[in-house]
Amino acid sequence: MVKINMWQNQGKKIEKKDNEWRRKQLGPIRPSGGDRQQAKNELGATSQDNVNKIIAELDSLVGLKSVKKLITELQAFIEIQKLRQKEKLAYEPMVLHMIFKGSPGTGKTTVARIIGKLFKEMGVLSKGHIIEVERADLVGEYIGHTAKRTRDEIKKALGGIMFIDEAYSLARGGEKDFGKEAIDAMVKAMEDNKDNLVLILAGYKHEIEAFLETNPGLRSRFPIHITFPDYSTQELMEIAEMMLKKRQYCLTDEARDQLRTLIKIRAQRHINSGNARMVRNLIERAMRLQAVRLVNAQLPKISKEELMTITAEDLINAYDDLTED
Repeated sequence: MVKINMWQNQGKKIEKKDNEWRRKQLGPIRPSGGDRQQAKNELGATSQDNVNKIIAELDSLVGLKSVKKLITELQAFIEIQKLRQKEKLAYEPMVLHMIFKGSPGTGKTTVARIIGKLFKEMGVLSKGHIIEVERADLVGEYIGHTAKRTRDEIKKALGGIMFIDEAYSLARGGEKDFGKEAIDAMVKAMEDNKDNLVLILAGYKHEIEAFLETNPGLRSRFPIHITFPDYSTQELMEIAEMMLKKRQYCLTDEARDQLRTLIKIRAQRHINSGNARMVRNLIERAMRLQAVRLVNAQLPKISKEELMTITAEDLINAYDDLTED
């Protein structure tokens, strides 16, 4: 047995050397035309499957009907322009920088991540990742510092999306503020990297509109404007149920009614209350308070049902804590 194994290993060495000699003499072995076409077709099919999965992920988000509709239109437009280009027909240049308008917690960052993945699968972006920045990441402390910091962040985002939250804060300091330097560097980068970078500016609708007026060239460079509406009470309830189900928790009937009441109270007290962030914070704090309640109860044994159940009391106490913050 040992001799046979030695012979087999020796044979493998000879075969390996022979293959190395062939590669040096003939170059790398390339697939035939038919094989290449088959591989290309399989790659295209895989990419389309991935696109379909990404669109399904978008569709699975609660609410955002108008946002989903616009992104689906955008996907179709990109596909058709690429086909027109292939057939040597006139086609529209794809300027895909965007403005996201809406309250915090209405899904803007989540949708940006989905768009990044979608554009990568469609061949629009090479990486499809997302770099999230705000004023503190871009604006420096002295002349020349801001431009460098902005260029560094843009360099990280190349091949993907640069997502600038509360972008209007860059223009709040007036003419002498270094934020203007960041805007100028950003505009230049958009021109220099137009085929390998998508910029998304995000923030409240009115503040974003005012920001676009601070630089004459900004509005024309962001042709796609998407408005993210506040979630309705029913949509927030659906988001809460999805969060709980994912974490293997459930509400009692009384707790479910209480949650709906708390969401409505929040809506009456706050103008921009229809956001998922508030619901997430409420649910996560209720989970922690449920844990404290169960531990303090000093039960001889905690049942599976008790481990999973969030009560109305948990929610009320969690809401009181949130309003105190």
